[in-house]
Amino acid sequence: MFLGSRSRLRAAVIAAAVGAGVLVAATPAAAAPAAGTRAYLVITAPGATSGAETAVSTNGGTVWTKYDAIGVIVAHSAATDFATKMRTVSGVQKVGATRTSDIPAAAANPPIPAAQPQSTPAAGEPLRADMAQIGADKAWALNTGSSSVTVGVLDTGVDDLHADLKPNFDAANSASCAYGKLDTRTGSWRANTATNPVSSHGTHVAGTIAAAKNNLGMVGVAPGVKIASVRVSEGANDFFFPENTICAMVFSGDRGFEVTNNSYYTDPWLFNCPDNADQDAILEGVKRAVAYAEGKGVLNVAAAGNSNYNLANKTSDSTSPNDSTAVQRAITNACLSVPTEVSGVVSVSSITSANVKSSFSNYGTDKIHITAPGSDVYSTLPGGKYGSLSGTSMASPHVAGVAALLKSANPTATPAQLHTLLATQADDLACSDSRCAGTTAKNNFFGEGRVDALAAVGGTPPGGKEFENAADVAIPDNGAAVTSPITVSGVTGNAPATLKVDVNIVHTYRGDLVVDLVAPDGTAYRLKSSNSDSADNLVATYTVNASGEVANGTWKLQVKDVAAQDVGHIDSWKLTF
Repeated sequence: MFLGSRSRLRAAVIAAAVGAGVLVAATPAAAAPAAGTRAYLVITAPGATSGAETAVSTNGGTVWTKYDAIGVIVAHSAATDFATKMRTVSGVQKVGATRTSDIPAAAANPPIPAAQPQSTPAAGEPLRADMAQIGADKAWALNTGSSSVTVGVLDTGVDDLHADLKPNFDAANSASCAYGKLDTRTGSWRANTATNPVSSHGTHVAGTIAAAKNNLGMVGVAPGVKIASVRVSEGANDFFFPENTICAMVFSGDRGFEVTNNSYYTDPWLFNCPDNADQDAILEGVKRAVAYAEGKGVLNVAAAGNSNYNLANKTSDSTSPNDSTAVQRAITNACLSVPTEVSGVVSVSSITSANVKSSFSNYGTDKIHITAPGSDVYSTLPGGKYGSLSGTSMASPHVAGVAALLKSANPTATPAQLHTLLATQADDLACSDSRCAGTTAKNNFFGEGRVDALAAVGGTPPGGKEFENAADVAIPDNGAAVTSPITVSGVTGNAPATLKVDVNIVHTYRGDLVVDLVAPDGTAYRLKSSNSDSADNLVATYTVNASGEVANGTWKLQVKDVAAQDVGHIDSWKLTF
């Protein structure tokens, strides 16, 4: 299920074999599947599917498609004992149903989504908070990304005609994997918005990654790279079944994508448990497909999920299966959400504009690798439109975009090296509430920290300077305002319209605090007002339009505690021009 908004929450690995893993374009079947027909994964050793193919036919099934390089067959059968019989076949390692519902009639002749009528976007590209938060606005001055780098958007489909996406869209390497078989017909990659408005999801993700820098609407993290759409979801409910994910991953590897973004979990199970034969086959099949893509040079990035769930302490699941009737079940940490918990995948949590965990974001020690903005993210929507969505789905494409910038700047880097660079370049974020465990350098909320687009392209652009004060300043309880000064020198002219103010304040009940930036001429810019936020500590990045202020001089961070019983201190703060 897609992981796009709060309202809709959604390990051994083999070495990749040499050779193509997918068939050519899908040919629609001649007849709709009979009632009761289900889809199955039949797992063999890589390169050894031929014997199992024969057994599929003799045991009441048909081969829908196969990936011999990874030892995976997708079979259809209406026989209720198909899986039981296939598990006894010599050479067959695992067999599992991929869904608890029948194969839909549309699988026989998948409709091509209609092209969307397009509105003309307004001129202008106002800087958005999420881009400033990760330093993308400064990165563009150095590198907007290489057109030789392609990011695969594995999602609900992308509106390739959108004025902000069309310049970077790669139709030749776009396709559909809905219903578990590759379909490269023109337009198959588009979103099914005629029947399902939530299919705007993939177009929104694509804009965050690589909306063009063309003075229209918005700019993506890596506006110079290419976008390819691989539609993974199917049906009115946009289900991402395992065979669809496997198809998309293998296609991504065969087409030579450098990065994929995966803002979904594979339906129908939120977590797949190895003690269940069906789910065990799903785990194995998806793991092999992910490993195949990585072996072909693909870095896979995925959303961590929107259930506010501790992935390192799994106990129960009441949402699965989601394609029929969900049941309450006990689970353990051996049960995995795929693809985000598959080895090699970069798992991304979500933060707000204040650099705290988004309320919906999943978390977990050694489960979250990195974090990015995912609350109220503004991006492209089908039909030439724009809008805001929240979710780890919106955080993950920020990381995929930065990974594309990294690959542009380091064209020979392997997926493992890109993964390491994302981690080592990330900006540390301190824990933001009592459930957070670990250090500022690495914790279960943010992993290695907030993704850094500027670092990905090589550092500070010409003219950019940072000034920091790390001296502690005590904040009196319900007392007078205190200030921490920074003297700026060597900056020509006025401050920028995107002056970046990083604040780190240690204080219980941060809602008591009122925080201002005071310019050298005494003008105060309100960064934070008092509120009812009872969480500890204020670790945030603010963007101030200070273009009317002379840059050089003494700037001050002013903090006042306006309520009794809680104390703390300014730990550090920084200005970036």
